[in-house]
Amino acid sequence: MHLFLETSAIKVKINFLGAEVASIKNTNDTEYVWQAEKEIWPRHAPVLFPFVGKLKENFFIYEGKKYEMPQHGFARDFVFELVSQTKTSAQFELKSCSNSNQKFPFDFVFQINYQLNQNELVTSYKIINPSNQNSYFSVGAHPGFNCPHVSGEKLQDYYLEFEDNNYCLSKLSNGLISDEKSKLFLNNNKLFLSKDLFNNDALVFENNQINKISLCSIKFGKLITLNCFKWPYFGIWTKPGFPGFICLEPWYGIADGINFDNQLKKKQGIIELGPFSQFNCSFSLIFH
Repeated sequence: MHLFLETSAIKVKINFLGAEVASIKNTNDTEYVWQAEKEIWPRHAPVLFPFVGKLKENFFIYEGKKYEMPQHGFARDFVFELVSQTKTSAQFELKSCSNSNQKFPFDFVFQINYQLNQNELVTSYKIINPSNQNSYFSVGAHPGFNCPHVSGEKLQDYYLEFEDNNYCLSKLSNGLISDEKSKLFLNNNKLFLSKDLFNNDALVFENNQINKISLCSIKFGKLITLNCFKWPYFGIWTKPGFPGFICLEPWYGIADGINFDNQLKKKQGIIELGPFSQFNCSFSLIFH
């Protein structure tokens, strides 16, 4: 089941499963979103909640009890309820239930709002804690975009445009954050894409390094600009050996470290939300 939002510039398809954006097309019917080829990567733009990335040994400990959790949490595999809809906006909601409480011992209301403003899609997340105890969670986005964008082009015809030339990368080890860092040096703020760029997994940026990034083509210039002001973490990923898409991922949260002891309250990047409180964040995508 799905719905459509539309302006004179773009048309967006959103699935009720995971409240996931499944298609974004311009007036020329050009598709921006990866079309979830099962043999490569069977998703479009999954929402990451209540965790971002991988947990060490796929579990966490809270109040002395062990809870198992898959990578990126469970929200992407739950059907959301549609709360409201107009021609250019929609709000979805997922509430905690007996099924979620077995995996995640906190009550929550997770709302996702999509708003179209001509050629811009604004995604807003609201997490409400309806209980009288503190809750702990992370949230993030994982949109995948077609790259190459036009038939007949190569991955090498595309680059990412950053706001600076120097960045620090956190290296992954089997999906976990290692202690090793590396420098990323760009030329004129550009990182050209290649098949071997992701041989060691995603490029992970900590400490609020990415506020704005654009996917660009040598031939067409800017195609997509993602704005995520003050989001603390960011990931860039595609499946090694299968060029065809690129994921640009703003995160409020990050995978466990290789030396982490699985204690939820001490998890890096975890958000602690007080009783009867709410957390809000948003990012935008502009399609050029």
